[in-house]
Amino acid sequence: MHALVQGIILGILTAGVYALMASGQTLIFGIMKVVNLAQGAMVILAAYLSYQLFASFGIDPFLAIPITTAALFVVGVLVELLFLRPLRKEDRSELSLLVTFAVALLLEGIMSVVWSTNVRSINTTYADASWTVFGYQITLVRLWAFLLSLAALGGLYLLLNRTRFGRAVRASVQNPESARLLGVQASRISAIGFGIGAATAAAAGSVFGLLYPFNSGSHYDLISKLLSIVLLGGLGSIGGAVVGAGIISVSSAVVASTVSPIWSDMTFFIVLLLVLLVRPRGLFGASARGAI
Repeated sequence: MHALVQGIILGILTAGVYALMASGQTLIFGIMKVVNLAQGAMVILAAYLSYQLFASFGIDPFLAIPITTAALFVVGVLVELLFLRPLRKEDRSELSLLVTFAVALLLEGIMSVVWSTNVRSINTTYADASWTVFGYQITLVRLWAFLLSLAALGGLYLLLNRTRFGRAVRASVQNPESARLLGVQASRISAIGFGIGAATAAAAGSVFGLLYPFNSGSHYDLISKLLSIVLLGGLGSIGGAVVGAGIISVSSAVVASTVSPIWSDMTFFIVLLLVLLVRPRGLFGASARGAI
């Protein structure tokens, strides 16, 4: 019983980081109908930037978040302008898979050249610190990362539901033609939306190196998990991405703590398969177009 509860605590704390990564990916899909296979590589790029800022300048990974999010926002906008915008609209959904995968490989190559392929991690003085509450371990890094993710997701919610830009995004998702007639500039929304999606990856990636060791090839495993979360929650639904991250992360942590860590990664795909057999569009994918 103790291992089960410990696994649930660990899963909940980890879920926030995965939800933040996946929310950016599902936001991009909601706006552009593009499955961004480079999202994992962007997370790892942010982890490297956070690592370098800490190693070279002593900047704490949490304090580095404004720098990495700004940098990845620019990267996201450039990817949309240079690689996705030239695609014809009718071919974008299919060709974007190839294009974003190529971008992921490009980023992997750049990271391999700059930082080599050695495994890195960010070792701060508090990296292994933890609290014991009623006999259960709560690591400070995971707790702070969870709170950070909640704050970022809350900011994303306010952006989409309380601002003019957010109304334009939701209008573009729900009815693109009507949005254009009302003066919404779809190209501008797409560029900014892709940048925001990359920025959410950066916010999570900045603390990724505190939680896990990584190298330039870590994005392969990461993107498979993010796709599982997005598909489980329903493509285009940010709320679905949050719920999906919670379900998969908790189930994976419970399996790791009660059965074996060897089976924990497989849990992502088993849970996804079981849900899709019952709801092929995911938990929240059956609602209207663009459930953002």
